Amino acid sequence: MSARARVARCRSRVRAALLGGLLAASCATYVDTIERGQRYYEDNQYERALALWRDLDRRGAELTPPDRARFAYFRGMTDYRLGYREEARHWLAVARAQQLTARGALEPAWLERLDGALADLDRDDPRSSAGANDTVQTIEAPPGAVQTIEAPPGAVPPEAMPPEAMPPEAMPPEAMPPDAAVPGPERR
Repeated sequence: MSARARVARCRSRVRAALLGGLLAASCATYVDTIERGQRYYEDNQYERALALWRDLDRRGAELTPPDRARFAYFRGMTDYRLGYREEARHWLAVARAQQLTARGALEPAWLERLDGALADLDRDDPRSSAGANDTVQTIEAPPGAVQTIEAPPGAVPPEAMPPEAMPPEAMPPEAMPPDAAVPGPERR
């Protein structure tokens, strides 16, 4: 083997070792960030923890399934504690799904809290109840919001008006003379 070939081979090994070291360091950084965020969460520093979780998510951290389950659990519980209910529901559902593929990633106490939080979030979610697609929205006026308009003095209420004084479109069909044209669509 020539000297050039040996140098090139050595360089490629060094590059591979450096690249492997960088990858390992970046994975360790993500794991360190998860551990730091967990400490913030456990110290009730939810805003700081959330900043870390959002940064990890934004960077698209490549996490192992157990680390992904831990990340999703703490992200969801942090959102839950801060009152971000939709985000909490999302991340806790992700944690539950990750737990199925990475058994043992979440401690039993965490799973209990996760299930309790999801149950609480589902109580508030109208989509989670039976018949959610049949939701009917009603609008009711608060008491005193409806105004009654008084008729001017001497005005005749429509019920007391003689049929010949009514305009044809206001007449009930039974009060119309038989030869009168019925307003509405043309009949053939």
